[in-house]
Amino acid sequence: MIFGTPNSTFLENRLGSSSGMPFSSASSLTSGVDQMMNELNIQQPSSHTVLFDLSWEVAKKVGGIYTVLKTKAPVTVEEYKSRYALIGPYNPNTAPTEFEPLIPGPLSSPIIENMMKKYGIHVHFGKWLVEGYPKVFLIDLHSSMHKLGEWRWDLMSGFEQSGDSETNETIVFGYQSALLLKEFAEANPNDKYIAHFHEWQASVGLILLKKWKVPVSTIFTTHATLLGRYLAAGGVDLYNQMQNLNMDYEASKRGIYHRHWIEKKSAADSHVFTTVSEITGYESEHILMRKPDVILPNGLKLDKFTALHEFQNLHAKYKGVLNEFVRGHFYGHYSDFDLDNTLYVFTAGRHEYFNKGVDMFLDSLAGLNKLLQQSGSKMTVVAFIIMPAATNNFNVESLKGHSYLKDMRRTCNTIVESMGERLFEATSRGKMISPEELLSQEDLVMLKRRIFALKQKSSGPPVVTHNMINDNDEILQHIRRIKLFNSQEDRVKIIYHPEFLTSTNPLIPLDYTEFVRGCHLGIFPSYYEPFGMTPAECCASGCPSITSNLTGFANYMSRALPDTDSKGIFIVDRRFKSSKETVDQMTQYLWKFTQLDRRQRIELRNATEKLSELLDWRTLGKFYKTARSLALERAFPPKPISRSPSPSPSTGLKLSSGLSNAIELQQPQTIVTPSTTINLIPPSSNISTTTTTTTTTTSTAPTPTSTPTSITTAPNVTPKPNVIPINTGKENITLLSPNSMSSLLSDSLNESKKQQSTTTAIATTTPSSLSSSSSSSSSFSSTAAAINKSSLSNPTPTPSPNTSSFIPTNKGSTATLSTSTATVTTPGNNTNGKPFNPIEALTKSNSSNNFATTSTASVNTVTNSSGGTNSPATKSIPIPSSKSLK
Repeated sequence: MIFGTPNSTFLENRLGSSSGMPFSSASSLTSGVDQMMNELNIQQPSSHTVLFDLSWEVAKKVGGIYTVLKTKAPVTVEEYKSRYALIGPYNPNTAPTEFEPLIPGPLSSPIIENMMKKYGIHVHFGKWLVEGYPKVFLIDLHSSMHKLGEWRWDLMSGFEQSGDSETNETIVFGYQSALLLKEFAEANPNDKYIAHFHEWQASVGLILLKKWKVPVSTIFTTHATLLGRYLAAGGVDLYNQMQNLNMDYEASKRGIYHRHWIEKKSAADSHVFTTVSEITGYESEHILMRKPDVILPNGLKLDKFTALHEFQNLHAKYKGVLNEFVRGHFYGHYSDFDLDNTLYVFTAGRHEYFNKGVDMFLDSLAGLNKLLQQSGSKMTVVAFIIMPAATNNFNVESLKGHSYLKDMRRTCNTIVESMGERLFEATSRGKMISPEELLSQEDLVMLKRRIFALKQKSSGPPVVTHNMINDNDEILQHIRRIKLFNSQEDRVKIIYHPEFLTSTNPLIPLDYTEFVRGCHLGIFPSYYEPFGMTPAECCASGCPSITSNLTGFANYMSRALPDTDSKGIFIVDRRFKSSKETVDQMTQYLWKFTQLDRRQRIELRNATEKLSELLDWRTLGKFYKTARSLALERAFPPKPISRSPSPSPSTGLKLSSGLSNAIELQQPQTIVTPSTTINLIPPSSNISTTTTTTTTTTSTAPTPTSTPTSITTAPNVTPKPNVIPINTGKENITLLSPNSMSSLLSDSLNESKKQQSTTTAIATTTPSSLSSSSSSSSSFSSTAAAINKSSLSNPTPTPSPNTSSFIPTNKGSTATLSTSTATVTTPGNNTNGKPFNPIEALTKSNSSNNFATTSTASVNTVTNSSGGTNSPATKSIPIPSSKSLK
């Protein structure tokens, strides 16, 4: 279980953890992750393992997945080298700045040629122009659009939506990417391929790989469920009503069932299903009907600073750019506030008014404005809203202000230059120039004209930097309701910038990361935020932030830190409080932040920046290794051992259904509790075999008393070549003949089918058990089934009177069997919710170091009227210890 999530099944079973991973510092998180990797025995990928990341946002920025793939690329390239590539759709608009074509190598070239010859699909090969320069295959969607109708009918005949252009492109890209992966798998059968699909737009190929039975291990990551977004945006109390909703009906009602089906089918068909946070895992369990196997938190590529003052200097640098923008945007009203006493706060992300919490952001700003006005504060807060919306051009008033500002700066620079010339000339003559001579009358006239032009502006500064196409935009409507129009008396000013930021922007010439560094506080009170890259980016940049407890980022940080407020991570409650209470809580956070002095804000930025290691891909990327290892394990399981002719009694081990000739049953009056090490290693090895027996006598019937008897075979037997070494993950190596293993697997299957899931074996005598400390004993008891922690007792079929137990014996080893009571546990209640497979359990014990094999084996005998013993009433099956489930 990662970070305490109740929805990740793989690590919960492997590690047996349910208490989460609370970390007090970034270093403790790193050590905790390393310890977990050691427990899982996650190794570096082999030279025959190839990894593909598939996404709609490869070399094309749409949302947060672009940032995830871009920042993860350097770490992944370092791990996989040239065995890593990304697959995405080719976009001619973004390709010139994101993609550089390359000549394909000898391995890729024939595959790309086959894609064109066989299917007419045009594949562009090159490198993505981001750090790490990963190789990418960009597929031209238009080269296969003529196949859309055929492919759409093949995928979802009966419920397709022909008018959905986004889904149509998704289907075409899915078939193209599946065919590309199929070509790779067929061309290189000795390689193992991992295909990691991000979001439903890229996952149609996953469904097809499963349908075509292509030998590729698949991982599907949902960064946010499609239906969850719709439900949250529609005002549904998602997290409190989720369990009561019919998800297929809700998707049909909103006309997105075909999209929902792709996402749900991808989750079901993938070898490994993952999400980015606990809250999304809970959501996926109800919407997609599958619990995630592993949680993969989003990380960032961080810039390391050798000194703290370095990133503080960057803050001052980029804040200067924002100061310049404010001077131009508020020209004519700049006297309303002092930039040395001004704070910059912002919210950013996808244009989702309710899901991103823009409504609460604006309401809290209105409350803060009243508090500042009532207190008579001279503090000014400039709030930016960076969310893309439909526009047709920049706002003329905003452009005019920046034009006036530039003209004034040129005028001032000209006057300063002329003043310098006059000052130098007078000084070189040995004269002291007077102020009247320093600033000429002509200079004064130029300055007065510029000042008069500023005062001619009658309208207030604009709220929006662009001309909006939709005047009924929800954000604009809310600004009008709270009446924050940047008037002179308002201490809170709002700037709505409906476009993503770039360094070529004529108004704010900053990239988004530079903009974040220049601001003082980020505000993201989202209602629906699977992880939350925006507050994560703030943390990495040393910018404090406000977020909600419905975001994956907040859940992650609250588990990692005992006190988030002191680290600059302020979390408001949106799940258990009303909207008004949440707004009041956020207003108080803002008010307290405005009361900090400059030194306190610097200290808070330092504390926030120190948390950045928690989000470093070098730490969080290790969880991706876990998912890939599990995908390979499930897609390419160990090969079953084939049958071979039965060996002679002198060759290796012989496993029989009755061991009456090897083990004598004790009389029922004497109960023997042995602690026996059953070793299947030939005596020629240096490993010894020990048997310890404790005898307890009871007076149940006046029958002769027997003493424990054990049969020891001749000590010196050398195994023959057909004895197979079985590695159970411990120091000892168990030897078993091929025929014996095949018989054992057959008996295991027959036994597991007969077991019931609800009855309990009732015993009549004092229980005792035969415990084996060897790692092999659980693998070679009567059913050889690995059972989960929580299981029910259950009777098993009664063997013949001469059968004591299917305990294998070998020359040189000693085994003692006692009469006792056995409680049988069945796999019917395994915590994974998956059907039990004894063959899988056996083969996994051969390939994994995570399964210990301590087991119990005992036989319950019934005393008849003559004092003899009938056949056992119950027979035990191997029960893994609690440690073995970890």
